[in-house]
This record gives sequence, C-alpha cells and structure tokens, in this order.
Amino acid sequence: MAGLLAAAAASQAGKTVRIIERDVLDGLPLPRKGVSQGHQPHVLLYRGLCAIEELLPGFRSELVQAGGVPLDTGNLAWLGEQGWAPIGNPAFELVSATRPVVEELVRLRVAALAGVALTDGVRIAALERDSERHGWIARKADGSVLSAPLVIDASGRASRLPFWLVESGFGGVEVTTVDVGFGYASRMYRAPADHLAPAAGILVLPTPSSPMGGVALPVEGGRWMIGAVGAGECCPPRETEGFLPFLERLRDPALADFARSATAVSDVVIHRRTDNVRRQYDRMSAWPAGLLAIGDSFCAFNPVYGQGITVSACQALMLRDSFRAGEVIGAEHRLMRRLGQLAQLPWEIATGEDLRYSSSRGESTPLQALFGKWSRQLDLLAAHGDLQAQRALDRVYHLVGSPVGLLHPRLFWSALKAWAFGLPPRLPRPLERPR
Repeated sequence: MAGLLAAAAASQAGKTVRIIERDVLDGLPLPRKGVSQGHQPHVLLYRGLCAIEELLPGFRSELVQAGGVPLDTGNLAWLGEQGWAPIGNPAFELVSATRPVVEELVRLRVAALAGVALTDGVRIAALERDSERHGWIARKADGSVLSAPLVIDASGRASRLPFWLVESGFGGVEVTTVDVGFGYASRMYRAPADHLAPAAGILVLPTPSSPMGGVALPVEGGRWMIGAVGAGECCPPRETEGFLPFLERLRDPALADFARSATAVSDVVIHRRTDNVRRQYDRMSAWPAGLLAIGDSFCAFNPVYGQGITVSACQALMLRDSFRAGEVIGAEHRLMRRLGQLAQLPWEIATGEDLRYSSSRGESTPLQALFGKWSRQLDLLAAHGDLQAQRALDRVYHLVGSPVGLLHPRLFWSALKAWAFGLPPRLPRPLERPR
C-alpha cells in the first residue's frame, strides 16, 4: 500500500514511476504472500480514508461499490479499558472492507495513472549507488538491473534497506523495537449487515490487566470478520475448535455471542508479527541522495491500533507536495526527517500503550506516561457519558487532531468535577444478550 500511494503521489506531481512488486499478482482481491497480515481485520482510519481520497479522487465511492460497508464509528459498540464508550452519536466515517479488496482497488487506480508502470514477480537482490548517473542501481535476482535517480523503499517490515546502506558505506541504522508479543487470529462469518443493529460493529480492546480482545466488523460479500487478539501467553489459538472458547474468555461475551449467532464460513488464520519497529533513518548523521523510505519500511506499528495504512497515506501526501515544490532531489535528508515527524504521534500512541504490558520490554518515557494517564482519565469520563471527552479521544485516535486538543479547559473542568463530586452512572452495555 505504501508503494502504491507513493506512486500516486509522484504521478500527481507529473513524475514517471516504476513500481517493482515482489509478489506475482493474479488480478484477484485475495491475500498474497508478501502481506502476511492480509487475512486479518484492517481498519482504515478516517484520516487515512481522506488522504487516499485526495490522492485517488472517487476512491471512497469505488470502495463502497466494491462491497465496502460504510459505517460511523459513533455506532460501534466499543469496550475500552474504563468501560463502554458512548454509542449513537455521529463521529467519523469508515468504509469497512478486507485488506485485499482495498489494496486491489488502489492498485487498479494507481496502475491506470499517467506515467506509472507496475512490474510484478520481481525480487530485488541488491541496491547500489550509480556513481556515473548519481542515482541507484537495483540488481534483480535474475541478474538484470534497473536504474533510477530516486528510489523509494516501500518494501515493508522485511525491507533489506538497512543492509544495503551498510554495503554502500553509509553505516548502520539504529532500530527501536517495542514488542508485546501480540498474536492475532481471524475467521469469516455470514450474517446480515444489520445483525447487531443499532450497533455497526464490536470492539473489545485488550488491556494490560486483561490482555485479550477482538473485533467484529462487516465486510464485503455479506460477511463479517471476527478478529481475536491476545498478548504474551494469551495469544489466540490457530485451531478452529479453539476460536470460540478464546472469545468466551474475553471480559465481555459480545464477540462470543456474535460468533454463536452467525455462520462460520472460513477456517481460522493467525498472524504473529506485530511488533512496533522504527528504523531511525531520520536520525542518521548522513543520508544518501536519491533515496527515501516510507510506510512500514521506515516505521511499523502494532496492527491493533490500525495506524499503518493511514500513516503511509499521509506520508504519500507529503511526498506529493514535496515533488510539486521541487523539494525532493537534493533534500532527501530533510524530507526523511519530515516523514519521521508524521509517524511520531502514532508511534508514541502505539508504543506508549504497548509498554504498559508486562510482556513488553522497556519503559514509557515520562511524556508517554503522562499522556497515557490523562487519556485513561478521559476514557473514564467517556465511559460515564462525557461526549466531549470521547470526541477529543476520537480525534487523536483517527489522527485528525493534535494531542493538544486533549488539554481543553473544559476537559480539565470535567475531570475536576468528577474528582470533587463523583462520576455519573456508567454507561450501560449497548448490546443485548441473545435469548
């Protein structure tokens, strides 16, 4: 996704682009080998949906036509650490679809753009400086070569760029990793789109004290995807017969109730590579000309927070604007720092939360700890009916607002009143148990 969106950005700026894809593409919206998480639930945050729409106008409508299900996050039955969030209040729009459908639609749109060529089934074995043309040479596994004045690495978590930088004489890059040991498992079900009405879906967030959770969202084809997640020794099992018992162990029975009332139409598929990994390219003392890295190649997040595609889309918008302003070639080091700044807030959110788990290594920074403590206070207010607290959290979660918005004086006043006079009653459970 990061590479496709970067190609769209370059095309909008009038550049010629060649996309090199490692996997062989068969033109069908199916999970592929290079995206091991393709079977798992994917949430395209509101900011990400807007960014892709800006790069590929009409994308939202086409995604709905392809079967994506529009829903309002204000209608999700959301169980956070402090309790159920307010429901039934307009918030941010999502279009829920599987990762392969989203990716295939983006690929078709990008491949049709002026100046874009896509070649699949090609593995790059090495990347070397082209001293004669002041660019780069990419050596393919079959021995042939490609050359370009600018290379954008969007090869994901498995990127070989750190090794190629060392081989080219630029030294090693510092890598920061925060790994809770989350594991994922998903299964498809058949149920009507309004099966949970008035709720549009279910999210049960894992917490440090109860490190198991899950999600149920409608997707294309009249199906629902249930994703289960657990940390450390609480990872969901790979066996089909263990999926429902895992859901029954969650701190609320909503997902287990849903699974019993729907019809399973697939086996269970697991995913285990969920660590947060940041390659500190933006902090290197020297950075080569004609080279950029974006998306998971630069900064990869725990998928539970749904940030990856959104960050890639925002980085692509920055690339487009930089191309248009003529601030790419010759300004790569500065642009890498700006791309890193775009990933900073989601990185702080994801790692700050993950570092609270006993199965992780490391400690939160003082700022992360303070931010997390205040966010949990706002979550508590929201669970007792404070809509302003919920909206402030939603804006940060969907990356459309600054954390400064969490410091609004009215939020402090609400917290002070709760401390002095107590909280109103906790919001009721938004879902009825089946009879």
